[in-house]
Order: sequence, then structure tokens, then C-alpha cells
Amino acid sequence: MARVDPAVAAARTAVRAALSGLGPDDLVLVACSGGADSLALAAAVAFEAGRVGRSVRSRGHAVRAGAVVVDHGLQAGSAEVAARAAEQCRALGLDPVLVRRPDRPAGTSSAGPEAAARAMRYGAFEEVAAETGARRVLLGHTLDDQAEQVLLGLARGAGARSLAGMPRERGIFRRPFLGLRRAQTEAVCAASGLGFWTDPTNLLPDAGPGAAPADGPGDGGFTPLRSQVRGRVLPVLEETLGPGVAEALARTADQARDDADLLDSLAADLLARAGAAAQEEPAAAGAVAQDASGAEPGEHALDVDVLARAHPALRRRALRLAALAAGCRPADTTTRHVDALDAFVVSWSGQGPAGLPGGARARRACGRLFLRAAPTGTSDGWTGVRPPTTTQE
Repeated sequence: MARVDPAVAAARTAVRAALSGLGPDDLVLVACSGGADSLALAAAVAFEAGRVGRSVRSRGHAVRAGAVVVDHGLQAGSAEVAARAAEQCRALGLDPVLVRRPDRPAGTSSAGPEAAARAMRYGAFEEVAAETGARRVLLGHTLDDQAEQVLLGLARGAGARSLAGMPRERGIFRRPFLGLRRAQTEAVCAASGLGFWTDPTNLLPDAGPGAAPADGPGDGGFTPLRSQVRGRVLPVLEETLGPGVAEALARTADQARDDADLLDSLAADLLARAGAAAQEEPAAAGAVAQDASGAEPGEHALDVDVLARAHPALRRRALRLAALAAGCRPADTTTRHVDALDAFVVSWSGQGPAGLPGGARARRACGRLFLRAAPTGTSDGWTGVRPPTTTQE
């Protein structure tokens, strides 16, 4: 029996767990960019799709495995890269393999090019999954990506939630490779005879030929912050603190996630109680209101007394969740914004409205905290109260 490359074995084991629970003929899609991580994932899925649930007691069953390739159209030659990735997926036996080039949203976004491209990408994944009836979409993020995510969250001051990094599961999405290093996915490609594409924006400006050049993706010199963390920050940490920094950061994410999920659930309960209490008695007469709380059109009201009685840590977590529910991006909602909201509750001295990320606003009146949604919110000014799953991706 031929010896299986250790990296290939590790990739297949990780994918096996991600496919568990799928029934015969269920469809799973691999999100493939043509890079090493996603091509290694495609190869492992192609192998494991025909043996889901296999054990010494069962022959297992097959699931259908396909792929979705998103061409952002942000770099010269992106169509050729996407076509090549699709061709490689088909050669591995994946079917269907769909290539999508989503339309860029009209206008400009304060989120920046990386976040805009991410939103387009995930929107395309969800659209294709809905069209094809796919049960799961597998993403190729690795342990290295997780370590970078934790560092970015810490640098932004995004709170304890940032330590939880990217979730292994979120809705239809799965990240089976969060326990594998990037070097392992490259080894899988080498062992499988797969040539992979290297995104030039992942290279530092001084990384030699092919480095991205200066105004935007593929345009000269544009180097995403994540790439700088990868190429500069993590190597310095490894050199200074010794090897194992990336693994330690990834372990921290795993350990923090359960705690963060529980605290977010408690914060959501607090927020729901504060919202319900704000509706119990009509507010004082004043501006034209849309409900008993005294909220104006586009606002959501929270009872200040309910919030003030909560533990400060839970209250502040609930206030951050309220900002997210009003349409503020998690990566942009910092401690400074939470401090401003908390001051309305515990340090009220008649201060005026506070601005929040994305154009959202908060004010206090008649014992209530009112939040007006960012332009991305719903028509009633509230995107819904649910614990955030991640600061990115």
C-alpha cells in the first residue's frame, strides 16, 4: 500500500470531519481561488466525498462535491486565474464548478477594498449555495490565517471577541483547515501535482518580482494590512518570542470562542430585555414617534435602567452588540464607540448625540437610549439582535 504524504493525510482527516453528518447525494461546495489553501481543500474534498461516514462497520456513502470560484475583477488577468482554478477543480472530479464575477456595488464604501471584496465574495458563495441547494460551503482558511486574524483584532481594539478569531462553523460555512499550517497546504498541492496561484497582494512590496505595485489591488504597491501582518509582524514575533507563536494565537482563539459565545448570548438576552422594557410605558411627549418607546422613525430604543443594573462587562458587551445590530461593522466598532454608548447609561450629563461607524447615531432621552441605524440597516433602523460570530470573514 502506497504511503500517503503526511500533509495529504492531515488535510483529508480535517475534511472528513467537515463532511460528517451529510446525507447521500447532499451537495458540498469548495470555495476555490486557485491558491494553495483552496486547491488543497478541493483535492481533499474530491477524495473524501465518496466515503463519508466510512468506518470498520460501514462502507459509508457518497456526497456530491462541487466548487465555486469568484472572480473579483480587481486585478489584471483575474479572469484567466479564475478559469484555471475552475479547470483544476473539474480535473479533480468536482461537479458542478461555477465561476461568478459579482457586480461591484454602486458608490464607494468606507469599509475599504478588502472588506468590499470580502462582502462580494461571501454574497456570491451564498447565492450559488442557494441556487444549487448546497448544504455546506467549505473555506480554506488555515491556522496561519487564524493567527493573523487574532492579531488584527487585537490591534483594532475590538475586545475579547477578537481573540475568538474565525469560527470553524457559521451557517452553511465550514473551515476545516484551521488546524493546518499554510506550509501543509502547499505540501498537499505539491504531492497532488497541483500548481497554485499566488495572489500578488499577499506579497510585500520588497518581496521580489510579482509584488503588487500602489493605489489599489493589482495596481501598484497596494499591500493589504493582513499581508503585512503575515510578512512582517508574525516573523518578528517568532524571532523575538521563539517558534510556536502562530499555534499559540490559534489555541487562544479556540479557548476564547466558547467563552465569547456564552457572553454574547447573555448580552443578547440583556439587550432584548432592555428593548422590551423601553416599550412598556409611553415616553414623554415630544418628536413624532413610531412606537410607545418614543423612538423616531429609523430608531430603536433601549431602557437605560435595565442596562445600568447589569454588570459593566455584560452591559458594555450588550452595547457593542446594539451597535452591530444597528449596522455598524464589527471591525470598525472600537472601545471608543462603546465608551460613548456606556456614558449615555452611567455618566449621563445631557451630552448630545454620538456618532457610530457607518453613519449610525445614538442619543439619550426620557430614560431611553436610542440608536439610529447605519444606512446599511433595515428600514425600521434595526438589523436584528444576535451575537456576532466573528470580526472578519
